[in-house]
Amino acid sequence: MRKKLRVAAYAVCVRDGRLLLARSPASDGTPEWVLPGGGVEHGEHPHDTVVRELDEETGYRIEVTGLLGVDSFHHTFRREGLRGPVDHHGVRLVYEGRVVGGELRNEVGGSTDMAAWHDLDAVPGLTRIRLVDAALRLWRERPADGRVPLSREA
Repeated sequence: MRKKLRVAAYAVCVRDGRLLLARSPASDGTPEWVLPGGGVEHGEHPHDTVVRELDEETGYRIEVTGLLGVDSFHHTFRREGLRGPVDHHGVRLVYEGRVVGGELRNEVGGSTDMAAWHDLDAVPGLTRIRLVDAALRLWRERPADGRVPLSREA
């Protein structure tokens, strides 16, 4: 079985009771909301990753104001075009960020197609990945160990 480790960095940006999210297609093509952020490139510090990814996906420049915690998930799945299942482990560093410049825009030619602010009260009604819920719990609860237990993401 092929093993894959992916390390990524994301930011929770809340302003005036609204959360900044990006929209990405799920594996079946259905759009779902995600935190802006993405994979750490080889040799890149995760802090730099989240700043770069926020700019790419939303048009905003952010100041990282803290490390909220780490989300980790592990699952096995089949991927089209690959032989056999993939044993995937995702490690996601969740930062808090504050918008300090730029203008909201949609990413062109990337992994997301839209960026938007959403009222915090409306987030539970959105089609979203589990990381959004985990990150909001980290933001709200600020656990000393940087970890919130949630059910596994499929």
